[in-house]
Amino acid sequence: MKQLFRSNDPTVFAFANALLQGEGIDAFELDVNMSVLDGSIGILPRRLMVADVDYEEARVILSDNGIALDE
Repeated sequence: MKQLFRSNDPTVFAFANALLQGEGIDAFELDVNMSVLDGSIGILPRRLMVADVDYEEARVILSDNGIALDE
């Protein structure tokens, strides 16, 4: 699995997941439960991961829709 991006904004994750799901790409969010450790204030970013084979296509889809990706 490869990381597409990390963010504290849950709306970005919802949008990215909807875009990827619409193209048949499965994505997985990591560090979702870390908010329990930071008191649910959202200082620890979550990561969006995809399978290695879907990575390049997912990058194109998200960047074409204005989502800033990790370099």
